Amino acid sequence: MGRAKEIIVKVIPAKIANEFVKKYHYSGKVVPNSILHFGCFLDEQLHGVLSYGSPMVKKNVIQFVENTKWNEMLELNRMAFNDYLPKNSESRCISISIKLIKKNAPHIKWILSFSDANLCGDGTIYRASGFHLIGVNKNTSTYQLPNGEVVCSLTSSAHRTKESNGKSGTNWIKENGGKKLEGFQIRYIYVIDKTCKITVPILPFSKIDELGAGMYKGKKVTLQERKQQASEA
Repeated sequence: MGRAKEIIVKVIPAKIANEFVKKYHYSGKVVPNSILHFGCFLDEQLHGVLSYGSPMVKKNVIQFVENTKWNEMLELNRMAFNDYLPKNSESRCISISIKLIKKNAPHIKWILSFSDANLCGDGTIYRASGFHLIGVNKNTSTYQLPNGEVVCSLTSSAHRTKESNGKSGTNWIKENGGKKLEGFQIRYIYVIDKTCKITVPILPFSKIDELGAGMYKGKKVTLQERKQQASEA
């Protein structure tokens, strides 16, 4: 693992985390629901951020794990790293952050996260970090505005100013020329408490290729192609 073992992961203030996310996350945006932020440090400098919080619509996802109470799960809703960190850093940082959650917030039973396979990737880091694949769905909520800005209909409340006349996020986006991005949103779960039971089917990772949802660094590519390239390297 090399220098990845030297990375220090610790809680940081929201202001510092959000500034980093805006600079390095492909969306350029933070999630307003984020309440817990981990900074990833190497050589005494911040090079990565993991932000956790409540899902935007918790009632739609809380049933993914049996008998989950309202405060027993979190969503890893932002993950941003610069290019300074070495290989395997992301999965190591996720692992450490989950261990810290388990130690300091033992009531948290599981973690939810999504990959935007219409803009970024299909979740390589999650698979390497021991997450289960539970959904590969066509994108229904991510749009691109005429100025190139990418917005999500679920988190577009910031656009609901007086000029929007109280319209929903989706209606505001469409009326302002937003076009839905083609691609997939992929859902992953990490169970911290191994006694918990996932209530939805756990899918094989091959399902991503089966549905044509493979993406890496914003480019369409299958898992099989990546394995082939790795074997030839």
